Amino acid sequence: MRGRTLILGILVGAFAAALSAETWKNVSVIDSMCVDKAKANPDKHTKKCALACEDGGYGILTADGKYLKFDAAGNQKTVAALQATSKTDALRATVEGTVQGDEIQVTSLKFE
Repeated sequence: MRGRTLILGILVGAFAAALSAETWKNVSVIDSMCVDKAKANPDKHTKKCALACEDGGYGILTADGKYLKFDAAGNQKTVAALQATSKTDALRATVEGTVQGDEIQVTSLKFE
């Protein structure tokens, strides 16, 4: 009986996690060091600056002006995606992940 309860608990937890996953499309990816100055015009924020400010981490600027930072794995995914993209500014992406507080646990990130 305990085994069934444990398995049921794991399945319910996995289902709840899947339901809370979100996708943000065409959002600006900005490093945390530049978010305040980039809010006025995030498309002017450059790839060069984003890579130079890597140590501060990254996040997205939502349509309502809120900044959601990425977890450590999301920061690593962002650096790899920045290095691979030919974009030089207007760093917009599709980001998938789960929000916990003011942080996104990023499962995927792809520049558009």
